[in-house]
Amino acid sequence: MILENLSWTDVKKTKAANKIVIFPLGSFEQHGPHLPLTTDSDIVTAIARAVERKRSGKILLLPTLWAGHSTHHLAFPGTLSVAQMPYIQLIVELCNSIASMGAKKVFLLNGHGGNDVPLRAALRELKSRFPKVRFVFASYWSLAMKTIKEVRESALGGIGHACEMETSLMLHLHPGRVKMALAKRDGSKHTDPYRKIDIQHSRPVYFVSEFHEMSKTGTIGHPDLATAAKGRKFFNGIVTEVAAFVDAFAKW
Repeated sequence: MILENLSWTDVKKTKAANKIVIFPLGSFEQHGPHLPLTTDSDIVTAIARAVERKRSGKILLLPTLWAGHSTHHLAFPGTLSVAQMPYIQLIVELCNSIASMGAKKVFLLNGHGGNDVPLRAALRELKSRFPKVRFVFASYWSLAMKTIKEVRESALGGIGHACEMETSLMLHLHPGRVKMALAKRDGSKHTDPYRKIDIQHSRPVYFVSEFHEMSKTGTIGHPDLATAAKGRKFFNGIVTEVAAFVDAFAKW
């Protein structure tokens, strides 16, 4: 069930307490010279809608929040960002509205890495405000590590931002918006475990970098390895693994 297609009376009849409310979170930021600014929002929206189709009886799907915390991308023109503290407050206030509908289980499905830290802070605040409402947050790639490992061709360092995976997903979802002639490898050249960047590598040390300090083009990884066929495999696997979490969450 998709919220934007409903009237307020439809929502009242729906009984949100009996649904998993999915709130997709994206961004509006640079994705190298070859992908559009809406990439994160496009991908997470497609995933969320596919999961809703698989589990329509269980889910109430909200519109994607396209504004994200993208301060580290602001050196690249076109990026639109919400600073960390206002972003936390924005999430808390929107989740307040969700709770007011009667929701008891809310899944914040994230599609942008920069949202991670403020979302964790927001969940702490939400727990204090709504102790009887279960709010959970996960980025789609965290739930789909098995798929990513199976489909990727690149070694660690190949999947980061506007990379093999995101470019493949966009070739599958929106091929006319991808400029593959401009897709070039870029990103950190560090090989030590403390500075290596990859979506499947958890660094043991936390530090903050601006994106232009890590990449001249805004790309981190190997987008040249991207194909639409690979994007379909990524997408189908991700949807399956996110849906599996929804099934588990329904039993919490």
